[in-house]
Order: sequence, then C-alpha cells, then structure tokens
Amino acid sequence: MNTLMDFLAKSLAIAEMELRKLFRDPMELFSRAVQPVLWLAIFGQVFSQVRGIPTGNVSYLAFMTPGILAQSVLFTAIFYGIAVIWERDLGVIHKLLVSPSPRGALVFGKAIASGARGLVQAVIIYLIAFAMHISIRTDPLAIVGVLACVVLGSAVFSTFSLIIACIVKTRERFMGIGQVLTMPLFFASNAIYPLTLMPDWLRAVARANPLTYLVDALRMLMIEGGQGTHSLVVSFSVLGGVFVVFVVVAARLYPTLIE
Repeated sequence: MNTLMDFLAKSLAIAEMELRKLFRDPMELFSRAVQPVLWLAIFGQVFSQVRGIPTGNVSYLAFMTPGILAQSVLFTAIFYGIAVIWERDLGVIHKLLVSPSPRGALVFGKAIASGARGLVQAVIIYLIAFAMHISIRTDPLAIVGVLACVVLGSAVFSTFSLIIACIVKTRERFMGIGQVLTMPLFFASNAIYPLTLMPDWLRAVARANPLTYLVDALRMLMIEGGQGTHSLVVSFSVLGGVFVVFVVVAARLYPTLIE
C-alpha cells in the first residue's frame, strides 16, 4: 500500500510540474480549437447536406461531434513527445532520471498531465456544439463519462507519443513520424463514418485502432441513442489495457532518451 501511495504521489508531482507549464502558456491548446471548428462548421455541414452516410436516428453533425472530440484528443496528445525531447535537450530529463522516482511514475505523471490537456479540448468541443445547436447529452453522468474517456484517451496517445520520442530521439524525426501517424489513425477509425462503410481490410485495421474504441465510448455517452461498434465496457477495457502496456513499454524506454 505504501509503495502504491508513493508511486501515486510522485506521479502527481510530475503531473503538477507539467500542468504549470500549460498554465504559463495555454495558447497552444486554444489554437487547436480552430481545427474542430473547421471540421464541424465546414466538413460536417457539407456532408449533412449529402445525406449519404448512414447515421441512424441522429444527424450527421451529432454523429460526427464525438469523432471530432476524439480527433482533438489525438492531435493534442500525439505531439506530446516533442516536449519530452525538448526537456531532454534542456537537461530536465537527466534530472528526473537521477531522482528516486520510479520510471513508471514519471510516465504515469506525464499521462495525467496530458489527460488534463485533453479536458480543455472537451470543453472547447462542447462550446462549439452548443453554438452550432448540435444535439448532445448534457446530463451530469454522461458528461462525467465523456471526461473520463477524454482523460484515458489522452493518456493512451501521449504515452504512445512518448514511446515514439524514445525511439527516434530527435525533433526532426519525431515531427515527420508524428505527421505520418496522426492522419492514418484518424481516417482508419469510425470518427467521421461508420465501420460498415469501410472495405473489409480497412475495417480490420480500424478494429485494431485505439481511436475507434475512444470514438465508440464518446458516441454512446454524448449522443442520445448513439450506438458504437463496441460496448462501453469493451471500449474502456481496451483503452485501459493499451494504456497499461504503453506505460510499461515507455517506462523501459524512457532512460534511453539520454543515451
């Protein structure tokens, strides 16, 4: 019990340090609001007129809103690794690694901080949805579930980003690989169209994509009558399992950043 409490205390200390940076310069988070506005206001409005995408009893904009929230979470978290490389270059990583904090606590703390960044994106998406009169659920239980999804999804993709940073080690390589990964992760998911429209090979890829499970959970929680390919239990279980695996891998790779 004492070991677990010590692990959590050190993780929260790392998260607090990361969040201080966010509060000092929050402009990056708010600048990312431009992308979901464009997706919902332009792409969503156009495809709502086409009516060629089966979305059940909900409008296409409502169907799309959870997917755009998942996209915002992905795009905010996936470039988290670039900040870790900057910290390595500034000598911050070396100081953290010589501290008595477990490597897993360092990774877990950064994931918690990323989850908090994701919550800002959730607030932005809700504000956009209200401004565009998109019908989404506002009951407290559903909102709590959405926030939990966002935190977990942010933690998954930021930890994945940290693993990439530990492997490539340079900002230039990371930026290139980050650009290569984000768009396939987004389009090979059910964020803007249901899996039933995909060819079989792409559907198989989408089922192995963690973003699909994040979208499923968000869609069931945000949209009245919204249905996902997987249940909430399955979606949370997959995201949780992926996160645990990523934390273990990232904790092992983290010291290699300074080699």
